[in-house]
Amino acid sequence: MTVHNHHNHHHYWQGAFIGDEEAARRLAELPATVEAALATVLETETVLAACDALATALRDPAHPVHARLAAHLPAGEDPAVLAELGSLLGRRELTRKLRRELGSATPGRLNRADPRETVYEAWAPVGLVAHIAPGNAATVAPLSIVEGLLAGNVNILKTSSADTLLTQHLMAELAALDPSGALAARVVVLRFPSSRQDWLRLMCAPADAVAVWGGEGAVEGVTAHVPAGCRLVEWGHRISFAYLTADAWSDAGTLEALADDVCLHEQQACSSPQVVYLDTEDEDEVFGFAERFAGVLGARPPAVGTSSDPAEAAELTTTELVARLEEHLGLTRVFAAPGGFAGGSWRVMADTRSPLTASPLHRSVWVKPLPRKQLIATLRPMRRYLQTAGLAGSRTDIAELSRTALAAGVTRVTPVGAMLDSYAGEPHDGVYALQRYSRRVAVQADPDRFATTACLDDLARPVVLPAPAGPLLGKEDVQQPGRQLARADAELYFRSGGSTGAPALSVFSYDDYDTQMHAAARGLLAAGYDPVGDRTANLFYCGGMYGSFISFFSVLERLGGVQLPLSAGPDHRATAQALIDHGADTLFGMPSYLWQLLHAEAEALRAYGGLRKVFYGGEHFTEEQQRTLKDTFGIEVVRSITYGSTDLGPLGYQCTESSGGVHHLHADLHTMEVLDLAEDRPVAPGETGRLVFSTHARRGQDLGRYVIGDLGREIPGRCPCGRHAPRFELRGRTGDVMRVATYFLNHRRFLDLAEERGGHRGELQIRLDGTDARERLTVRVERERTGATDTERLREVFLAGYPELRTAVAERLLDLVVEAVDGASLDRSPTSGKLLAVVDARG
Repeated sequence: MTVHNHHNHHHYWQGAFIGDEEAARRLAELPATVEAALATVLETETVLAACDALATALRDPAHPVHARLAAHLPAGEDPAVLAELGSLLGRRELTRKLRRELGSATPGRLNRADPRETVYEAWAPVGLVAHIAPGNAATVAPLSIVEGLLAGNVNILKTSSADTLLTQHLMAELAALDPSGALAARVVVLRFPSSRQDWLRLMCAPADAVAVWGGEGAVEGVTAHVPAGCRLVEWGHRISFAYLTADAWSDAGTLEALADDVCLHEQQACSSPQVVYLDTEDEDEVFGFAERFAGVLGARPPAVGTSSDPAEAAELTTTELVARLEEHLGLTRVFAAPGGFAGGSWRVMADTRSPLTASPLHRSVWVKPLPRKQLIATLRPMRRYLQTAGLAGSRTDIAELSRTALAAGVTRVTPVGAMLDSYAGEPHDGVYALQRYSRRVAVQADPDRFATTACLDDLARPVVLPAPAGPLLGKEDVQQPGRQLARADAELYFRSGGSTGAPALSVFSYDDYDTQMHAAARGLLAAGYDPVGDRTANLFYCGGMYGSFISFFSVLERLGGVQLPLSAGPDHRATAQALIDHGADTLFGMPSYLWQLLHAEAEALRAYGGLRKVFYGGEHFTEEQQRTLKDTFGIEVVRSITYGSTDLGPLGYQCTESSGGVHHLHADLHTMEVLDLAEDRPVAPGETGRLVFSTHARRGQDLGRYVIGDLGREIPGRCPCGRHAPRFELRGRTGDVMRVATYFLNHRRFLDLAEERGGHRGELQIRLDGTDARERLTVRVERERTGATDTERLREVFLAGYPELRTAVAERLLDLVVEAVDGASLDRSPTSGKLLAVVDARG
């Protein structure tokens, strides 16, 4: 919502531009405003999605948002500053910052700190962060607010009265990119002079943290208003220096690199060197170096557009004058550009006294002796102001001097020539900003009642992610871009499907894989896996870039569970022996493999009697098969280990109240739609349709609205387990729906009938053939171990219970055959070993 920007509407308040009177009225009510905003939910994803959209606009000079904001740049400011801001606000950079500073891309969720304990920890907002921005630094204020938002806070920021309305308009554009309104509710930007103390006081009084930029004067002016117990986060002026050992100061390359650090930004950055220290006590070496360095500085092209600020000019003149007067005492020696005191474009002042002295900047450098054994004693008194030490020396010197400099109070060490370089996720002035704007909070819960609750927020509130948009994607749409991913995003390759055609690959960054394995781990706890008590045999297939074994190895590692990584092998006897020898009570694996293993080694495993839980994935155990596992083998829990795909990762999980194909959505990772079989529109609530998933964050890949090839229906209402995550029931693969004899027939119906009415307990596969006269549908059922499969009775069950099938047979469009075969002779996927539900052999 934008209000006409009247000439005096200098303030942006929760979505609207307002004038002084209105701002004063709202400031008086600030505490209540903050409480109301904190009661609303802000998902980290909301911040990331809006920032990423803004970043895209800022990097494109032709974008209307870029044009609107360029109009608010300070006079003479290079529009490239908008692109620079864009490069810092992208999802990739901010996600990296979250992971680096708060340990996760969703740091606000109350997850178990240790999966083996029902103790939940999260980073929570401090509440209200008041930001006092510096004048003349266009990007600082908006980035500061974004840091506050990433930590979940309400933010009120003061810009100086000399500033343009760039920050206000940037925040308005950011808020406009969030349809939920949660961002707008957390942002207030005011513009007023520091002399307006009453506003400053009202702004700081309800704050939980106050962030201040600027020199001591600015910090002192604000400190008076910071209430007791409120965090003061000072981003004040800092002093940096270079430190050179003898090998380095005699090297011409080092002097050029040092000159780069001095000339870049004319020493206006906190990380610019103001003093150059030499590891020596010899005054002649100091004077000799200063003269050589003066020659290097003098050879540099002069600075462009330097300010003629009279106060700065006076400071330069005074400093140089005092240094020259001390030359007579033998304490100093000054080398300066020709042109007299004020006209000189650079000056090198050698001083025999070691203590740190601030330079008047503008290419003015002190050179001083400081033997390394005196480094801590000399610099520690200035530790509150120290920032960067640029080091030059041998590898060993750099390692030793880094330790010494850090002990003296420095927070940042770089090579000489790189003092002004920074990297994404770098700590600033010795702290991570996001931690300063957050609290670490914990909830201890009853271990028995919360055994299967991995994330407390699942019970507290639904996750609301931005609604999916864009075209529907199929496997090929995802495969094509996956082949062209940059190295930075293509770190882990899994084989994906390929039961038909060429083998497909799914590509992940390790960060995204880590996020997904943590999600799958939470799902496993929900399904009743106990990381303290269970002893698990991982019996998934391994090798050939197949993902399941490796993924569940990773999941168990993250859960701290006991694991026997056996994998699915052909030697059933050896596998069963390992289960017995190592006391395994929990099996992970594919139903068809586990079914074969249990039956091949039924005698030994029943005698062992220690199996308690089976978690299966990749296909389904039928109701009858589950009954066999419980009655014959004494297994108490049989549940889906996850519902997912190699392309998208884990999509759903079972809770202890879910059975069959019912799963909860991993709602913090994906959104789900159920679309009509033929048209791209949602089905009526509760109806079966095509499942479509959108993943919100996969580095380098857009996996929105992926048609996974499964049929399912959403289950209305909240699950008895208490979780808010939506539930869905799988209803087979779209490939299990056969077009036979003008009818759509579903493999699932055959399976349900065989079990419920025919008492069938094994596997079931359908084969389709074309004959001259008509089509033939063969139901191949796994022969009972007793050998008593009544195929004629099963054929009657199918015809009686499936009206469309009965009609097709009656109209002589279809021959129906039922045959009993050995389980081993059923067709399986060559890549994954999955049972093929339907084998279509029609030409």
